[in-house]
Amino acid sequence: MIWGLLGAFGASACYGVASVLQALAARRTEAAAGLDPRLLLRLARSWRYLLGVGLDGLGWLLSLVAVLSLPLFVVQSIVASFLAVTAVLGAIVLHMPLNRTDKVALVVVLGGLVLVGLSATEDRSVDVSDVERWGVLVAAVALGVVAVPLARLAGPAGAVGLGAVAGLEYGATSVAARMLPETVTLEDLPGDLRLLLLEPAAYALVVAGAIAMLTYSTALQRGTVTQATGPLVVGETVAPAVVGVVLLGDQTRPGWEWAAVVGFTLAVAGAVGLARHGDVSADDRDVHPKEGASA
Repeated sequence: MIWGLLGAFGASACYGVASVLQALAARRTEAAAGLDPRLLLRLARSWRYLLGVGLDGLGWLLSLVAVLSLPLFVVQSIVASFLAVTAVLGAIVLHMPLNRTDKVALVVVLGGLVLVGLSATEDRSVDVSDVERWGVLVAAVALGVVAVPLARLAGPAGAVGLGAVAGLEYGATSVAARMLPETVTLEDLPGDLRLLLLEPAAYALVVAGAIAMLTYSTALQRGTVTQATGPLVVGETVAPAVVGVVLLGDQTRPGWEWAAVVGFTLAVAGAVGLARHGDVSADDRDVHPKEGASA
């Protein structure tokens, strides 16, 4: 369980730094008219975006380690605290000082994480049906379909809608990771490749991850990072937590259910309150079409 907690906190740190880098890159890249996969190609010309994606990948691997040993509500609430990392980083690097409300939100996040950590117990394995494995893949694809009309919305409405889809897709990756066969291990991943090719949850991981990256990048171009990241945090924490409790057998230490509920609520609420610290400065918000190749 200790390794799981370390993995979750490590993932949070990676995501916190990555969110700032990706926000800077998205703001300095030619905007997409709709849900255009070519946006990712343009962003790939930015070293900031590539570094952010690399950190996201490392964070995802660390979160995968965490979900293999901890309940999803524990992992997702810790991962949501990446906005606390973003807030501190924004105050230092982007010269966005923390006001009183921000400091209160930081304390709320930390208090929530303490309660969640105290309530945590080791994950217990449960049998997952084929219907549930295929269900997470169908859900990932369906969310991608929903994102198409949302990407046509300009301004805050587009940012909020696409941010919510991105959050749900990121949540789907966590659920899918928990549904992978127990015989699949990171140490013997090449040997388990054939098993993964027959596993719907493995495809859900790929599909949901790709759609999440595209929708979040597009959301960052539609509105402020607060508008895009707030619903993302809610989607990627609440939905997987509910699935974990209802379908995957997640549980708390006996008698600590209250701490899990209160801690989870505080961690998510505090994280959403800190979302504005992913916003970049006014100069960096300007879209410079020609900088897509050099940012």
